[in-house]
Amino acid sequence: MGKIIAIANQKGGVGKTTTSINLAASLGVLEKKVLLIDADPQANASSGLGIDVDAVVNGSYQVLEHTCSAEECIFKTTAPNVDIIPAHIDLVAIEIELVDKPEREYMLKKAISHLKSAYDYILIDCAPSLGLLTLNALTASDAVIIPIQCEYFALEGLGKLLNTIKSVQKIHNPELDIEGLLLTMYDARLRLSNQVVEEVQKHFNEMVFQTIIQRNVRLGEAPSYGESIINYDVSSKGATNYLSLAKEIINKNGD
Repeated sequence: MGKIIAIANQKGGVGKTTTSINLAASLGVLEKKVLLIDADPQANASSGLGIDVDAVVNGSYQVLEHTCSAEECIFKTTAPNVDIIPAHIDLVAIEIELVDKPEREYMLKKAISHLKSAYDYILIDCAPSLGLLTLNALTASDAVIIPIQCEYFALEGLGKLLNTIKSVQKIHNPELDIEGLLLTMYDARLRLSNQVVEEVQKHFNEMVFQTIIQRNVRLGEAPSYGESIINYDVSSKGATNYLSLAKEIINKNGD
């Protein structure tokens, strides 16, 4: 039985999409069957894995609307063992369209929970907000990974996100776990980076992944070629970091 993991943080630019793409690719290379669901209207996870976003007819919007089955919206990607349900800019409208629907927080859960038998991991790349899209992702998930940038405002907003997760656990999804806090964009030369790492580890100790994602030029370049870091430059520091994260998650889940 597969595991559904949302990758969420309402702050933009913390490495959510980079993590979604490269964790999916790393799990795929380690012979896990992975489905990535792009639940962000910017559709960067889709283009970052080589999908022509403008040509997407069926994607996460249709899945949430229940106008298509999830199976009809699944595409193969350039990464081995990784499929994707891509996003399209249309997804922007979903928040408004779902507002008056009954059980609107459960739309994604109803559409994808049966896919757990077909995949080892289903990853959901969330939008940088705590709106209805992210709420649907958290309600549908077994666990959540929270990327935290090693920068000054890193912990700002984390309390808000943890409160949202608590209320989702209370109201919509009592099974939701925190898979871990992931420190991203780490630069060993900066005192600030090291202070943030210390601070986060001190406050959240066991909840923090041992793997830290370092700042890496190749990680930034890969999406413009529609490839994961594993396909683009497997010898880079970025690839090593994400493979290490994938192994940590596999070990944690006893796979």
